[in-house]
Amino acid sequence: MPFPRRLLSDGEELVLDLRPHWIALVAPALETALIVAAATLALAYIPDSSPTWLRWAVVVAGVVLFLWRPVRRIVAWATSHFVVTTDRVVHRAGWFAKRSMEIPLENVSDVRFHQSVFERLIGAGDLTLESPGEFGQETFSHVRKPESVQKTIYEMTERNRRRTAAPAAPSVPVSVADELAKLDRLRDQGVISDQDFEAQKSRLFRQT
Repeated sequence: MPFPRRLLSDGEELVLDLRPHWIALVAPALETALIVAAATLALAYIPDSSPTWLRWAVVVAGVVLFLWRPVRRIVAWATSHFVVTTDRVVHRAGWFAKRSMEIPLENVSDVRFHQSVFERLIGAGDLTLESPGEFGQETFSHVRKPESVQKTIYEMTERNRRRTAAPAAPSVPVSVADELAKLDRLRDQGVISDQDFEAQKSRLFRQT
């Protein structure tokens, strides 16, 4: 399921919507295999003379372990979104109990990524975002193509800063009358001569 567009603000555009890399499913798959193997061995070694409830206890224990560990990780992978928009970075996960974290782009001070040799081969890695104040440092694991994501966040951050920067105040033109008044005061003070006054006055009128 893609990131809901209804969660975007007016004028905000979706740039990246990433699901965690499939490498995040390796651990829950191994855990599932171990739980199934352990439950199968336990059932095989229970004597036939044992009460039925003992077999059911092994099955229930296996199901509880499966729901407690692998299922939680699989659901987290299936519902997780790492999103970059023109205004913010968002991490959202969960079906029923949802978790969401977002950092405005103007608060992002640094973006770093880390990849092991194996992660580099498969195109996965960890991404760390640093921001001042309440956001601090956030690390996201199993990000697809983290170097490309880092570049995109930098580009969106710079674009956001240019877009939100206050425009420079327009320069106020100086009128010819003000310049003439200034030159007249300088002439009265003896700073410039009458010839200099006339020359500067002619220059001003030529420029208008």
